[in-house]
Amino acid sequence: MESAWDWETGEGLLGIDDPADWDAAFERGESHLGTAAIGLAFNCPLEEASPRIVRATRLPDVAQRGFAFTAVGTAARLNGALTPELYDVLRAAGPGRMSIAVNAVDDTLTFVPFRELPPWLKRWKAYTTVRNKLEGWWLRSEDTVGDAWRALRGRRP
Repeated sequence: MESAWDWETGEGLLGIDDPADWDAAFERGESHLGTAAIGLAFNCPLEEASPRIVRATRLPDVAQRGFAFTAVGTAARLNGALTPELYDVLRAAGPGRMSIAVNAVDDTLTFVPFRELPPWLKRWKAYTTVRNKLEGWWLRSEDTVGDAWRALRGRRP
């Protein structure tokens, strides 16, 4: 039922449920493959969607690569797990704040049980937890110091 998919505009691709349709579109060089990867994450078993999502993360179009990483996060949300290949993609992209995979990593850390994460992602989770706690303390101390300074100068906060 390939006629239902509008590869030109991307219309309806979130409903794609046949990996063979995605494979055929990839071979033809269609656009909107990242969008279709999200559809596969929604509608197909993880084992079937995973190789296509991995391929979509290597697309030349940056926007479609971004959608492919959204598909990784969607797979983590829906399945509570990822395949080893998807973990490899996340590691290669890097988990940092400026990475294209930042939201996918956050979704993975939120929806995949800690005990099932690979060691590198467990370390990243520990690092970000400590960093976020320290940043929170720093920001609260800035507010407290600012309030004290304004009180000393005779102004109300």
